[in-house]
Amino acid sequence: MLDAIRWDTDLIRRYDLAGPRYTSYPTAVQFDGHVGTFDLFHALRESRKALRPLSLYVHVPFCANICYYCACNKVITKDRGRALPYLQRLEQEIQLIACHLDPAQKVEQLHFGGGTPTFLSHDELRQLMAQLRKSFNLLDDDTGDYGIEIDPREADWSTMGLLRELGFNRVSIGLQDLDPAVQRAVNRLQSLEETRAVIDAARTLQFRSINIDLIYGLPRQTPDNFARTVDEVINLQPDRLSVFNYAHLPERFMPQRRINSDELPMPAQKLEMLQRTIEQLTAAGYRYIGMDHFALPDDELAIAQEESTLQRNFQGYTTHGHCDLIGLGVSAISQIGDLYCQNSSDLNQYQNALASTQLATNRGLLCNADDRVRRAVIQQLICSFNVEFAEIEQAFNIDFRGYFGELWPQLQGMAEDGLIELNNERINVLPAGRLLVRSVCMVFDAYLEQQNRQRFSRVI
Repeated sequence: MLDAIRWDTDLIRRYDLAGPRYTSYPTAVQFDGHVGTFDLFHALRESRKALRPLSLYVHVPFCANICYYCACNKVITKDRGRALPYLQRLEQEIQLIACHLDPAQKVEQLHFGGGTPTFLSHDELRQLMAQLRKSFNLLDDDTGDYGIEIDPREADWSTMGLLRELGFNRVSIGLQDLDPAVQRAVNRLQSLEETRAVIDAARTLQFRSINIDLIYGLPRQTPDNFARTVDEVINLQPDRLSVFNYAHLPERFMPQRRINSDELPMPAQKLEMLQRTIEQLTAAGYRYIGMDHFALPDDELAIAQEESTLQRNFQGYTTHGHCDLIGLGVSAISQIGDLYCQNSSDLNQYQNALASTQLATNRGLLCNADDRVRRAVIQQLICSFNVEFAEIEQAFNIDFRGYFGELWPQLQGMAEDGLIELNNERINVLPAGRLLVRSVCMVFDAYLEQQNRQRFSRVI
């Protein structure tokens, strides 16, 4: 792991393609309207019969202020009263889902995302957690991974105390950049002091893990001012860091149209930002997990990667990929066995469906046999940086070379370029190729040629 990543500018320029992030395979782009509530109920019944453990994702879409870079499903409003009708429908959804599951199915993982989950009042958060505990088997001994996304401008010591009391033990903090000029350009003014106060509270209250999100490629960023942000973040000593590449797609995400594209850094500057960030984080003892993620060596993600148990789902890298993922709220995605399904992304449609005591499931996908094989290969590549052919052959009763014969010339080309090591037993993603692992995964994506690549961000 000491040589987990090596910077190779020529390789990056050749393989820095636009493509999926593979939080699932097939990706959400392939979801369609042929999947509905009947499929969801069938999958829940299978989950119940197998008594599989659960991971819950709860989407809270509201934000008081708009961040111009944001591509999340959100509702911008200063009216805190808008949360009440949403929470009423969310509680209905919780009840409708829970009655198809067994109380013995433990919730090993819980995550509140958004939007801004702390947009909700303390009373609303209490009531929502009470409903979840009433309907699902949430652990009460602090052994579960129960996380929540925090905007430090929307949280203080009392908020952090409430979250800890409610059972949360992980926080993910949106920071993005500390430079005031960059913050003004993206309409997110947030001081280092605000962020430090939330982190200090989390440590004092014995939250188990702190993650910080950064974004490189924002307007007015330079390699020097972003390096200063990274230095300040290292001083905060988060357990994990997510360093995302900003994908400027104003044709898809309306708030991004407020960003002045002339102020965006040039591609060479973005590469320098990433290279310097990797050097800074590596020198500070962080390990590259993959796909923008870094963690300290004693973090659960780093340990899981060393033990080859790391997995990936719609919540990113996880040690709970064996759980059935139940998505609750507008736009939330569930992954139950071989079924992916997503709620309506329109707030009114979501609320109206539940007002009629119907679930808001409106699209999804049921994996076929080929999807399952390719999903396993991509999962191994993106989590462990290797694929052992014998494991895939044994799991799916195939001959790897024969099954993927038409891909072999592409893989051999990547091997000649030094991206991967390829032989008759395995694929190893080499240190110079690990930043580009998405490009290796894309070789195994059967749907990619049909898709509009402009929907996706570039690998770097």
